[in-house]
Amino acid sequence: MNSNLGDRYRAHSAGTSPTEVHPLAVLALAELGIDVSGQRAKHAREFLGQESNYVVTPCDQAKKSCPFFPEAREYIHAGFPEPASEEGPEKVRLEAFRRVRDAIREWLQATFG
Repeated sequence: MNSNLGDRYRAHSAGTSPTEVHPLAVLALAELGIDVSGQRAKHAREFLGQESNYVVTPCDQAKKSCPFFPEAREYIHAGFPEPASEEGPEKVRLEAFRRVRDAIREWLQATFG
């Protein structure tokens, strides 16, 4: 969102069980010229108490376990598959990240563009 709609929105990324930024996510985004290699995985709790217009849950697990943000004006659920759950060789797993990356990009444009 920051790379494509950053002139209108400021987005933060966080998870409900963060560990690290997945290396295949870094690679898939780098293919579009988006460098997230210096990012760190953050827990959604880090953003509690911050005012926001939207809280977007991108997958069903996040929707189930996302903390409540009383300062958010609107919750939006998108329901993308979790690419990290893809099994197989790296080529197959990277393709799963690409599919979700592209689907998220299209959804962001249609929803917020």
